[in-house]
Amino acid sequence: MAEAVLIDLFNLKMNLQNNCTQKLLSRTLEGATGKHYPFVYIMCCQTLRIERSSEHNVLLKSISGLQFLKKGFEVVYASCTAAVLYTIKQKLDEKDISLIKIILPLQRRALMRVFLDHLFTTVYQFEFEDLMVDCDPHNFQQPAEPCRELQILADRDLEAIRSEIQMHLESLPSLKGELTILKSSLISDNIFLHGFTTRTGGISYIPTLGSFNLFSSSKRRDPTAVVKENLRRLAKAAAPHNWSHFFLSTVNHANDVWIMGKTEPDSYDGIVTNRKGITIAAPGADCIPVLFADPVKKACGAAHSGWQGTLLGVAMATVNAMVAEYGCNVRDIIVVLGPSVGPCCFKLPQESAKRFHSLDPKCVRMFDLPTPYINIRRATRVLLEAGGILPQNIQDDSIADQNQNLTLCTSCHPDKFYSHVRDGENFGTQIGFISIRE
Repeated sequence: MAEAVLIDLFNLKMNLQNNCTQKLLSRTLEGATGKHYPFVYIMCCQTLRIERSSEHNVLLKSISGLQFLKKGFEVVYASCTAAVLYTIKQKLDEKDISLIKIILPLQRRALMRVFLDHLFTTVYQFEFEDLMVDCDPHNFQQPAEPCRELQILADRDLEAIRSEIQMHLESLPSLKGELTILKSSLISDNIFLHGFTTRTGGISYIPTLGSFNLFSSSKRRDPTAVVKENLRRLAKAAAPHNWSHFFLSTVNHANDVWIMGKTEPDSYDGIVTNRKGITIAAPGADCIPVLFADPVKKACGAAHSGWQGTLLGVAMATVNAMVAEYGCNVRDIIVVLGPSVGPCCFKLPQESAKRFHSLDPKCVRMFDLPTPYINIRRATRVLLEAGGILPQNIQDDSIADQNQNLTLCTSCHPDKFYSHVRDGENFGTQIGFISIRE
């Protein structure tokens, strides 16, 4: 059974002063629902303040006899469909609601599906029920004739919906402070644009995703449209001309590397390029976003290194791809480890801990425990140095000047970073990004 009901009256310019219209609305809504729902939201178009007040009062009066609407009933006004749906989404998320019934005119169903696809994820489940009224405001007093749902919208309609959503999201204020980008002093600012994002300055409002989440998935409540808006704000602040082509490594927890210009693998944790005007990036929320820069050959890379990818050598796999493809000298490559879970907070079972211990005993703390503490950063450094990267060309939490430390513990800094270890499954994601200046 649905946990909430959304009734779409957005395109119905009703003459609510008419008693017949009021009765029809009440009868239609009562017949369409017929059961008790804890939360009911009615979508209405924003009108002039005086008209809105009058319409709102009449609407309340027209449905005051419906017992199931007395508690948890709310009329939500906005100037466009995107705005009213996004407002209702926030109300649903506050209550952790995922099962929603939408009652709407049949003519609005195809359009509504497009809005839902952009503003929601598969975490939510929708069922539809027809509101038997005509969208023509002059015909509201008569039930609409049943007709087949329009399955396909014209391209111009789809583009109009996308534009409406984008304009609304762009208008939203930033949350939790200003956008902040952490930068390394080792990477030449004259050649490269780079940085590591934090969790401030975006529009994601769900607590564990707020506010600058940069990854959307079927398991989370942040839709792709919100992530795209956060990325747009990052591009505007960091490198507007280099973000027209943006590529984020997939998360396979392995050591595959995509060499840009060649066939893109189905999955990969590392990306390398020597092309200007392209931004490559790696995600991280406890896993390490690692950036690579060769100022001599002007090539760069980004890799996602979780504990499995660390043991599989994804960092050196990225270095080796730069050496093989662009003729880089391993001694020229700079490697910067971004914010990630520290040895203070990250544990693994004994069997996995043994693999780190055999790599370097200092990678494991309290080895005798069933779940020892693991230092994936040190393991990454050990493997990089073994592969020929100069120690002074690696920036991590072991550097002498802690004011230059970018490899902060994501779990220990909830105000700055997202963390799977700390926040559980519905966690946000930050990224490390790099591009070659044009």
